[in-house]
Amino acid sequence: MTKHPDFDLPALVALRRDLHAHPELGFEEHRTAALVAERLRALGLEVTTGIAGTGVVGTLRGTGRAIGLRADMDALAMPESSGKPWASTVPGQMHACGHDGHTSMLLGAAEVLAAAPPGITVHFIFQPAEEGRGGAKAMVEAGLFQQFPCDMVFGLHNMPGLACDEMAVVPGPQLASSDSWTLTLRGEGTHGAKPHLGRDPIPAAGMFLAGLQTVTGRIVDPLQPAVVSACSLRAGDPKALNVIPDVVEIGGTARAYTPQVRDQLEEGIGRLAHGIAAAQGLEAEFTFIRRIPPVVNEASATQVALAAARRALPKVRTEFPPSTAGDDFAFFAGEAPGCYVWLGNGPAQDGALHHNTGYDFNDAALPSGVAFWVALAREAAS
Repeated sequence: MTKHPDFDLPALVALRRDLHAHPELGFEEHRTAALVAERLRALGLEVTTGIAGTGVVGTLRGTGRAIGLRADMDALAMPESSGKPWASTVPGQMHACGHDGHTSMLLGAAEVLAAAPPGITVHFIFQPAEEGRGGAKAMVEAGLFQQFPCDMVFGLHNMPGLACDEMAVVPGPQLASSDSWTLTLRGEGTHGAKPHLGRDPIPAAGMFLAGLQTVTGRIVDPLQPAVVSACSLRAGDPKALNVIPDVVEIGGTARAYTPQVRDQLEEGIGRLAHGIAAAQGLEAEFTFIRRIPPVVNEASATQVALAAARRALPKVRTEFPPSTAGDDFAFFAGEAPGCYVWLGNGPAQDGALHHNTGYDFNDAALPSGVAFWVALAREAAS
């Protein structure tokens, strides 16, 4: 293990806490992007702004291989209850997933590498709108990899439960696809006392919800992970409990790690929806929206990341369970061999995990994250 690189840790902590206090939602990261660009320019890097709106890329020019290092910048639309002095100053918005830490660590690595370049070209990619608003896809469609070609691309996410000097670097699936589906069951409303005079969509909705888990339980291979959840249900009016409604609207999510299972989920949910609707004399409008592909670590990029992690940190896991959450880093990894790693964030404080109102990135993880990014650039150059 190498010694952690020298950089101004107190300044980086102050930066991280400033970002935490001023969260911005996806494609609205104007203050954050301006701060990032200013710091990259001060290091002498080539800086490009406005990619997909608020995306920023800082380039440290070298020869031979080029790599991309990605940090996400956006916050979530939720209140904060951490009570920290640097808690969010923006009502209804907070950094509940640690993207403030991700941005800070990559800026810290840029500081170290600018002072002692690795020899290769490093693109520091600061991505907007990871939290479900499609920032990575938008950057790719805006020509990110045409303007900044990468031989490999890497992503990092903090992980509560791992120690701050610990990482997990694992080949294969890391995060599931994240797709959405909606179903509208359309019947004919009537008086609650005379259901035979209408076509009631509510019992059909109950049948659909009860049968939904047969898609994962009876269609998908039991050895292949898959998740289907109904997360929204709207029908009728609680102020009119004697009225059978015309329409029931249901929505949810579907997640998988392989293209085959992703297809099975779309086909299985749709077949169930249309079959129940037909049996009940209803019309069904089913939509399956493919949002984010699964994140699957490529072998050669994973070997580079693993070697870097072992150089930088004392504890490195090569076995770690994949997450059923999604990350649009998948779009970057679809353009160049990619690897997504997990960095420890220490124990969950008061049980606060990602997307919890009490969550806060652990500043003790900053040196480890900087050390990994620096070691990765040097490893890729070797």
